Amino acid sequence: MPFWTDQVVPRVTDKMLGTREVMDHRRRVVHGLRGDVVEIGFGSGLNVPVYPTGVTTVYAVDPSLVGRKLAAERVATSAVTVRHVGLDGEDLPLDDGTVDTALSTFTLCTIPDSGRAVREVHRVLRPGGTFHFLEHGLSPEPGVARWQHRLNGVQRRVAGGCTLDRPIERLVRDAGFEIAELHHDQLAGPGFMRPWAYLYEGVATKVA
Repeated sequence: MPFWTDQVVPRVTDKMLGTREVMDHRRRVVHGLRGDVVEIGFGSGLNVPVYPTGVTTVYAVDPSLVGRKLAAERVATSAVTVRHVGLDGEDLPLDDGTVDTALSTFTLCTIPDSGRAVREVHRVLRPGGTFHFLEHGLSPEPGVARWQHRLNGVQRRVAGGCTLDRPIERLVRDAGFEIAELHHDQLAGPGFMRPWAYLYEGVATKVA
């Protein structure tokens, strides 16, 4: 469904992940970003308005051209320089140890090899650099997790490859990071939305 994936999903995502509730989470997770930042899953630039003042340059990685168009106004009004440098989070076009901090929000669910993407983030970070992440993923509640597994096939087809049951904490640790902060939350909504609502919000460090 190229039209649906390329044209519709980025616009729906821009609306659904730009609510007041989600923006509050974004404001928290970007705290501490500084210097040169790589952001995988830049999308429509929803994080741009909440970048902290310590950020100088953002290297944006995202495959969606529609997302880039939706981001244009946010980028134009920001004091932060945004450079679109790549399309694939699994293969970052940056040298080893060249960025100060990294950001991923609602992104690891859609990257086919999410583990490789996090390892790439680890590679390009300078020693002591931090990876800030806000992701939905595998619920610790067995009943919810079972529904996440069941719904994955449909979810991937209608939501641009989004996977509901990614084990976010494990992915971050397995990439070599040391988790400094990790908070769990649940997006507000009716009970039937719980497979989509479990959040991992944290900061992980590339140990020097």
